[in-house]
Amino acid sequence: MTDNNNPQFLLFAQHGWADNGNSIGRLARAVATPKTIVTVPSLGLIKTFISIEPLVRKLEQIATAAIEKYPHTPLKIIGHSMGGLMWLEVLDRNPQWWHKVHSLILLGSPVGGSNLARIIDPFGIGIGTAKCLGRNRRLTAEKIAQHIPTLSVASDINMGTDGLVTLENTKFDYANWLLVSDIPHSAMRSHPQMISIIQNFWTNPNLGSPPDLDSTSQFIQRLRRLPGMTDTDYRNFKRSQIVASLADGATIHTWKNYLGVNHVYVGKPQQQCIYAGYVGLIHAAGLEKAIATLVSDNA
Repeated sequence: MTDNNNPQFLLFAQHGWADNGNSIGRLARAVATPKTIVTVPSLGLIKTFISIEPLVRKLEQIATAAIEKYPHTPLKIIGHSMGGLMWLEVLDRNPQWWHKVHSLILLGSPVGGSNLARIIDPFGIGIGTAKCLGRNRRLTAEKIAQHIPTLSVASDINMGTDGLVTLENTKFDYANWLLVSDIPHSAMRSHPQMISIIQNFWTNPNLGSPPDLDSTSQFIQRLRRLPGMTDTDYRNFKRSQIVASLADGATIHTWKNYLGVNHVYVGKPQQQCIYAGYVGLIHAAGLEKAIATLVSDNA
């Protein structure tokens, strides 16, 4: 039984879109030590379809109350999918908490902006939570991860996706990134494999490495920052054509689907895809120009 008068940690576990706190609550209680107070806000399954902002405010209120009650107790945070994005928003608004946070663990969180959400709401006009889920939060996540030990866990069930969130969506600088296999997106909030992953990171929480400085990594970073760029999966990589090569041997590929959507891929030897993204029609010319410029810069 937890000693509420002298807890060792406050553990917050947050569910995501179309969910409640039941599954991630079981995961949180499975990993928590006896001296940990576990808080699993269930923010309303239906409400997760409407807007993320009221959910963020409610989560912030719950966290504030707990921190005020236990001002000297460190925090552990686990967020699944949109739950991880909500915690990024809360932490961004409360940098005074950062020194209190032992670790931040994101399970299948589309930090780079959900490609599915952008398909639903391609112009960001505000169709339910799609606009919020499609937002690129990399700069926010990277700012936080430079101060808080952060682990981003992704799963690949087929060609660079967990069935809902792509591997590319989960990647950002300064975080530790871990890839698992064959765990569907919804199962990441309760899969037994997550128990050892979480506990291992808690044993030695550390800040991730700074960005790589090699030409390929810089090229990918610049691609991600292009207007309209959306990270996607790797399934059509083999249908793409090589259009250029970088100095270190990486290859740049492009492909256009039947709707005319322009995709760009970065490959390594043995036909391994290490980045995939696409832009809509209004940004197609910009992508073509950017590839030419970026290749020239990296030649």
